[in-house]
Amino acid sequence: VQLQASGGGLVQAGDSLRLSCEVSGLTSRVYTMGWFRQAPGTEREFVAAISWSGGNTKYADSVKGRFTISRDNAKNTVYLQMSSLKPEGTAVYYCAATITYNSRLYYTQGAEYGYWGQGTLVTVSS
Repeated sequence: VQLQASGGGLVQAGDSLRLSCEVSGLTSRVYTMGWFRQAPGTEREFVAAISWSGGNTKYADSVKGRFTISRDNAKNTVYLQMSSLKPEGTAVYYCAATITYNSRLYYTQGAEYGYWGQGTLVTVSS
């Protein structure tokens, strides 16, 4: 199983950015997806999660209303649309996946995810 995250970069505060995460090796499996981030000197934190069906999502309070998670199962890809970015959003963003028995479930704890991408760096300048 491989997760390939992309889309990071250097942006200014207030800008938008869309991250993508392509999953391979989970064909024909039902899996939930999440995004996490880790800023320098801090612990990894939950950002957003989405169920297999796409109908259930969850966001960290810090990004609610500004970030949108979505997925295209035909492309095995999950997206994180980030708007109104803030300097405190500077971090390495990681996508994660885990096989689930329920297409409506999502998870917010990193320990619940079995597969992780390599991370993509987002830098937000003030």
